[in-house]
Amino acid sequence: MKEKVILAYSGGLDTTAIIPWLKENFDYEVICVCADCGQGNELDGLEERARLCGASKLYIEDITDDFCDNYVVPCVQAHAVYEDKYLLGTSMARPAIAKRLVEIARKEGASAICHGATGKGNDQIRFELGIKALAPDLKIIAPWRNDKWTLSSREEEIEYCKQHGIDLPFSADNSYSRDRNIWHISHEGLELEDPASEPNYDHLLVLGVSPEKAPDEGEYVTMTFEKGVPTSVNGEKMKVSDIIRTLNELGGKHGIGIIDIVENRVVGMKSRGVYETPGGTILYEAHQQLEELILDRDTYALKLDMGNKFAQIVYEGKWFTPLREAVQAFIESTQQYVTGEVKFKLYKGNIIKAGTTSPYSLYNESIASFTTGDLYDHHDANGFINLFGLSSKVRAMKMQSVKESN
Repeated sequence: MKEKVILAYSGGLDTTAIIPWLKENFDYEVICVCADCGQGNELDGLEERARLCGASKLYIEDITDDFCDNYVVPCVQAHAVYEDKYLLGTSMARPAIAKRLVEIARKEGASAICHGATGKGNDQIRFELGIKALAPDLKIIAPWRNDKWTLSSREEEIEYCKQHGIDLPFSADNSYSRDRNIWHISHEGLELEDPASEPNYDHLLVLGVSPEKAPDEGEYVTMTFEKGVPTSVNGEKMKVSDIIRTLNELGGKHGIGIIDIVENRVVGMKSRGVYETPGGTILYEAHQQLEELILDRDTYALKLDMGNKFAQIVYEGKWFTPLREAVQAFIESTQQYVTGEVKFKLYKGNIIKAGTTSPYSLYNESIASFTTGDLYDHHDANGFINLFGLSSKVRAMKMQSVKESN
């Protein structure tokens, strides 16, 4: 009986060419697994394509709700943003996919898992760290790092497929390299490879329009959260995945969440990409709008640091680690009272506050108002400032005496 290999299958040219390559070079029985993270019609026709290419079986696993509930929500609660801009759309999906690959490998009794990530990117790290953490006994095959993989262009991959009786409507034309799920879509390649070039947004955008082409009239949106988890949009209760879908439509319509960034990959190189994250950008902003009303100053400050750390952990593929669990435990402890309603207006790429309420708000109008209230005595600030600035004053006095003595 042949050994089985689980192939992370997208249906694209790379993973399609990998099927006959695995059979030819390793004599494996190839079982394809496509993880549906909400990427939409990209899944159409995959089963026929996989079988045509020689796979014995194709699993199409809908992990959208698992992805949203167990990977997206912790990142939202942490306000995890890599290098101040990237909302981790690809990064947080990879551990969810790796987990399902391992589960099916166990179910099928497979001895190896194969992925189509290149040797230049972050995904090879994210997939393999996840697999090693969950199934250290399984072999990992990465064709792009294997000496037996000699295909270096789309034309060569297409020709290889034809030589193996696979004639599919793939085009040799260059196009953007994209990754899509329910949270975002990323774009790399073509004019984006030159940082001096402006993105061709009319040709590039998929989930929405540019701010310039958004409606001239803004749109108000209301959201509710319970313990840091979004629960409704405009009065309609729904699960997290449906909230993201709804916000994607609203955000895309108003040009929200389009970023052009040069990021530092884990492997050391800089990479430019354009990311569309309309719903995610709204969700992050709405959560933070509520949180700033509720968290005390010290907790809020430390949470900012932990959010940056959480983003780094996720970006580097270290989801299945004690460190991620520990940081997430802290983040979750801060969310106990993050409950309330947020209102904002979407207008030409902007998310404009329009009011926030919470039964746990620490905002006290009697203290914060310019009108003096009973809870705050201006005279109390005298002693506080004297003590708070004492070290600065002592140093200034010393520097003054040193200067005078010279």
